[in-house]
Amino acid sequence: MKKLLGSIAVAVFAATGPMMAQSYPDQAVTLVVPYGPGGASDLAGRALAETAQPFLEQPVTVMNKPGAGGMNGARFVSEADPDGYTLLLARVGMALSPAVTPDNAVPWDAYTFLGALEATPMILAVRADAPYDTVDDLITAIKDSKGGMTYAASGATAIDGFTTQALLADNGLDPLTAATLVPYKGGGALATALLGGHVDFVAMAAASLMPHIESGDMRALMVFAPSRVESLPDVATAQELGYEKAGQITGWSALYAPKDLPEEVVTKWHEVLGQVATDEKWLDLAARRGSISTIGTVDMTEYAKSQYELFNGLAKDFGYLPE
Repeated sequence: MKKLLGSIAVAVFAATGPMMAQSYPDQAVTLVVPYGPGGASDLAGRALAETAQPFLEQPVTVMNKPGAGGMNGARFVSEADPDGYTLLLARVGMALSPAVTPDNAVPWDAYTFLGALEATPMILAVRADAPYDTVDDLITAIKDSKGGMTYAASGATAIDGFTTQALLADNGLDPLTAATLVPYKGGGALATALLGGHVDFVAMAAASLMPHIESGDMRALMVFAPSRVESLPDVATAQELGYEKAGQITGWSALYAPKDLPEEVVTKWHEVLGQVATDEKWLDLAARRGSISTIGTVDMTEYAKSQYELFNGLAKDFGYLPE
C-alpha cells in the first residue's frame, strides 16, 4: 500500500507538469505542533520535519503552539493562508474535540487532509503486582467492585478517558459509573498515579507506559491500535479481542493544511509522504516512539470523518451530548 501511494503520487506529479511543481516550495515550511515540547505529538512532528526535509529540499521548522486541548494550534493553521507554508501536525484531538465540544473547537473538516502519518497505540495496563493477568480478569474485578475500581485519565472526554469508557461499554457496563475516573494532567502524572497505587488501572498512550512495562513495574493487558505493538508481540489488540467500540480507538498523527490548498502543493506533499513512508529513518524513529507508521494505508479524509463520527457517537451514547 505504501509503495502504491508513492507510485500514484509520482504519476500525478508527472501529469501536473514539472514547472508547476517546481514553484513549491521555494522557502521554509512551518509545521505547527498543537501541543507542548517533548510529548508524543512534538516527537512525531520533529521526526516528520527531519525526514521530509531532504525530499522537500527546503527546511521544515517546527513551531509548538499548545493550548485549548490542541485547538490553539489547529485554529492557527486553519486560518492561515492556504499556500502550503503553514501545516499542522494533527492528532486525534482534531477529530475528538469538535465531536465532543462543537461550540469551542475547530470543525473536523476545516482542513486540507494531506495524509496519515502514524498510529500511536494506547495500552491498558495495571501494576505488576496486581492480581489481573488478562482483560477478563480486570473486567470481572470491575464488575465485582460496583464502582469501587479507579482509573486515571486526563479527562472524561479525553482520548485516555474514552479508551476505558469504551471498554466498559463493550462489556455491558455503565461507562460513567462502573469504574471511577480520577483526573490527572499529563501522561507522566497518569503513569505515576498507577505506579503509586493511587488508581487500579490506566488505558493511555504507550509512550508514557512502555518504560514502566519494560522495567517490569507494570503489566500490559491490551493494546488500542490497528495492529500489535512490535515491542509487545504477545499483547492482543482490542480488535483481536472482539471489542467493537474500544477496537476503533487509537491515538494517531496526520498532516493537515488550511482548506483550499492548491493542487500543486497537495501533489508535492503526496510525493514527499510517499518517499517518507519507506524511509528507514522515519520508520526507525516511529519504532522508537512505539508508533506504527500508517503513511499510505488510509484515505485521511475518510478516516478523519470516521473518527469524528466515532467520538461524536460515543459522546452521545455516554451522555455528554444530547441525542
